[in-house]
Amino acid sequence: MLQAINLGIRRGVKLLFKDTSFQIHPGQKVGLTGANGTGKSSLFALILRQLQSDSGDCIYPDNWVIAHVAQEIPDGEQNALDFVLDGDIELRQVQQSIAEAEENNEGILLATLHTHLDNIDGYSANTRASQLLAGLGFARSDESRSINEFSGGWRMRLNLGKALMCRSDLLLLDEPTNHLDLDTIIWLESWLKAYRGTLMLISHDRDFLNNICTHIAHLEHQKIQLYTGNYTAFERIRAERLAAQQSAFEKQQRNIAHIESYITRFRAKATKAKQAQSRLKALERMQTIAPAHVDSPFHFSLFEPEKIPNSLLHMENVSAGYGTGDKRIQIIKDVDFQLLPGDRIGLLGPNGAGKSTFIKILADQLKIQQGEFHLAKETRIGYFAQHQIEQLHDEHSPIEHLQQIDKNAREADLRNYLGRFGFSNDMALSKIEKFSGGEKSRLVLALLIYQRPNLLLLDEPTNHLDLEMREALAEALQDFSGAMVIVSHDRYLLSVTCDQLLLVNQQAVSEFPLSLDEYPKWLSEHNSSRLRDLNTSPENATGRAATGSADSRPAELSNKDRKRQEAEQRKKTQPLRKKIQKIEANMEESSHKLEDINQQLAESDIYSDTNKQKLQALLLEKADLEKTHEQAELEWLDANEELENMS
Repeated sequence: MLQAINLGIRRGVKLLFKDTSFQIHPGQKVGLTGANGTGKSSLFALILRQLQSDSGDCIYPDNWVIAHVAQEIPDGEQNALDFVLDGDIELRQVQQSIAEAEENNEGILLATLHTHLDNIDGYSANTRASQLLAGLGFARSDESRSINEFSGGWRMRLNLGKALMCRSDLLLLDEPTNHLDLDTIIWLESWLKAYRGTLMLISHDRDFLNNICTHIAHLEHQKIQLYTGNYTAFERIRAERLAAQQSAFEKQQRNIAHIESYITRFRAKATKAKQAQSRLKALERMQTIAPAHVDSPFHFSLFEPEKIPNSLLHMENVSAGYGTGDKRIQIIKDVDFQLLPGDRIGLLGPNGAGKSTFIKILADQLKIQQGEFHLAKETRIGYFAQHQIEQLHDEHSPIEHLQQIDKNAREADLRNYLGRFGFSNDMALSKIEKFSGGEKSRLVLALLIYQRPNLLLLDEPTNHLDLEMREALAEALQDFSGAMVIVSHDRYLLSVTCDQLLLVNQQAVSEFPLSLDEYPKWLSEHNSSRLRDLNTSPENATGRAATGSADSRPAELSNKDRKRQEAEQRKKTQPLRKKIQKIEANMEESSHKLEDINQQLAESDIYSDTNKQKLQALLLEKADLEKTHEQAELEWLDANEELENMS
């Protein structure tokens, strides 16, 4: 088991916890919760021997294999499948020993090593790695792609796959759902439930914690308290304890007041001095009970919209997607949709079905290919998407970001407003360049809410937000009088804020006939049906479907044959890959130029009479760059589709 004995950790001058003891037994699945900065990640670092304790001990068996997700983004030409296989260190060691024994013609050793390989399921390792990649959302063709070809978010998924590949005794996961969508989270839940080792999990997703954890370790007041049960059980037990603590605190305060009153009245009287002195000593010995304190640092509500039109938007027979002409890709087709005041809609759908595309259309960020799209004149959209976080100015403070929206507002009012989102005191005036992802997400939400939208379009708004901020956001959305459409992997947020669920699937947008709790079952049946269709189609009769099922997989190729095939495939696709790299370089260059122009346009001096010509030149250049960038994006999509078809 993992045992902490009188454990104490400091980071710099800050004491994270002291005199903390707990035991985690094999097979338990423990969720770590607590406010940011209480020491959750530091505890992981201590277990991994990356950090030394200041007092006490943290002990576990020396032969335990510990797996964790690396925070560094991987790089290199190694293909995705081999990268994930590297997570099984013992497998790689045995494979290396077999290669050496074959080279040295050591027959007896070779037989022993092959027996060992069989004992650790080495012959099915490629299948297991394929299943992990499929579960994490990778296509079969992605297995042979090099790490460098994936974006940062997909590389983090590869890191997660590598950790899951390890046949570990203890698995440490720090916010594993941050880069995942709902479908992948549901798959990961199922995988972790079946995991036989000990799990320690840091997460801000209450449904994820509820569905996996057998225990909750809560970090608070420099202590780690272990609770039995899932997150809901923890909340109930903690609430009961806090209520009892508050009752005891109030009772003790009354007792203290009574004693102090007695001492004040009688300490000067000779006949009562002895009793007063005795009570004074009793007061000094009394162990003071702390008041229960569970206040969230976030207290905000959504502003009441100034006007709400009878119909915010409607669309008829709308089709939309990417590309033009023969290379046009349709993501949604012939969709009829209307948004009315008070609509609270959650979007569901399999990976890549078009949820984010649909919300971009609603936000008027993506032009339709055909049909009619009408946005009411008085509709004010508040659109939250991850790319908006990237558009924040690192050199500006939260106050400066708000002042760009409302130049006439008093600084005191803006500081009070930002304080509700946790940006108080010096933080409101600090440059955001060192802010965490969660802090930047909070700032974008604060900027969005300040503008009084009557239509909220939220695409994964809870990414990187902690439990307290997620709870505050859910409460604020419940009281919002406008309309909203939400895409989120946080099922709790969807369940408490949305009255209607729409399914985006097979180019259609329709009402989801089941409850949110039934969505995982629907998704499983959908994937099974898709697998059957793939297996029965002529072009896939001998291939493996995306779920990584071993039954439909052809016999494993030898390493030599597989590498030869991969080399031939790379040679075949090399010109197209170079074209994609060139397009990406051009897009990056135009993005930097646009960022520079936007920074210049954010300066108030540019709008003075003396800078009219410069302003006009900047605006013209910006328009040209945006057009060029948009064309490059279409070329990039076309090229990647062609590459996918060649794989």
